Amino acid sequence: MSARFFSNPPLSVYVHLPWCEHKCPYCDFNSHQSDHIDESAYIQALNDDLMQDLPLVWGRSITSLFIGGGTPSLFSGDAIHQLLSNLRAGLNFHPHIEITLEANPGSADAARFKDYFDAGVNRLSIGIQSFNDAHLNNLQRVHNRQQAFRAYEKARQAGFDNINLDLMYALPGQTLNEAVSDVLTAIDLQPEHISHYQLTIEPNTHFHAHRPSNLPDDEISWQMQVDCQALMSEYGYGHYEISAYARPDYRSQHNLNYWLFGDYLGLGAGAHGKITQVEKQQVLRQVRTRQPKAYLNSSPDNRLSQSTVLNDQDLAFEFMLNALRLVDGFDRALFTERSGLNPRILSPALERAFKLGLLLDSGGTIKPTELGLQFHNNLQSLFLDLDTTTVHSTEPEIQF
Repeated sequence: MSARFFSNPPLSVYVHLPWCEHKCPYCDFNSHQSDHIDESAYIQALNDDLMQDLPLVWGRSITSLFIGGGTPSLFSGDAIHQLLSNLRAGLNFHPHIEITLEANPGSADAARFKDYFDAGVNRLSIGIQSFNDAHLNNLQRVHNRQQAFRAYEKARQAGFDNINLDLMYALPGQTLNEAVSDVLTAIDLQPEHISHYQLTIEPNTHFHAHRPSNLPDDEISWQMQVDCQALMSEYGYGHYEISAYARPDYRSQHNLNYWLFGDYLGLGAGAHGKITQVEKQQVLRQVRTRQPKAYLNSSPDNRLSQSTVLNDQDLAFEFMLNALRLVDGFDRALFTERSGLNPRILSPALERAFKLGLLLDSGGTIKPTELGLQFHNNLQSLFLDLDTTTVHSTEPEIQF
């Protein structure tokens, strides 16, 4: 490897709680329907993961924590309190740490919001998806429009002043006006953050096996994004990542750490981790056993399904895979800092992207154009299989 590292990036923690009340037909996440969850056994397993990984991050503070799933709001307030207590005992929490928990709007989940807030969660991400009952029914969501409103109200009453609402568009049978209506409804609630992403048909999902026949076409889907984006901008929600919009000072710190190629511990079934090891001049990628039963039945020493050192091509591509999602792009010096590589290895791919109108260089910042955001997958593919063999040590004076 030619990568050279001189400092550690920011560190986050991701905790995966893999169970759901119902598996949605579009979902390709590591989630599993279950009628019973042994909370104490799983919280103990998460603590075992933490103890295994602590030697990798001694002395480093964590700037954000994200509890995702699955449906974390199936867990009791006591379980989340114990989880956070264990994490605080083992890790240095930054004084202004962002602690997010994903939640469903169902009545039983919303009843726990005050307990989560009291436990130390300070950001709630509520999976609304749509405010239209017909579309919620098509998506097989377990809540309705009125429950979505009540959940949001419960979150505010619990004390949350940092709330994200998840919305999807290009749903089966959805019109442009209906997509816009969902966003206007969300804006009326005045959350601090809105995640607005297009429904995609992923492999190994029910929708992939039984594809809906009435999906909006690409032209209508793009118009949905454009119109909804303009509305959110008009009402003060800055577009900072392909699917993310926030009021000033409310960008997701956890997701920004991913997109800027920071480090993170991954705890729980199927969780991924990425850790820079300056003393070893390497970046370690870890993946834990995916299936919850197999995960719980394994000893802490045998829960890793993958542990690899990223090579130079991996480092370069993964950095670009993430950073190109950012509307404001990235400073060229950050590529060297986070990947440990000479930025010259990007030059051929960057030139192609510039010529295609997918990227621009704005005063030393590489950022996607509107076309680059629209054809993001095409843009990312330009950075596959970079030639990292002809450029070696990092040289700060080198420019793109």
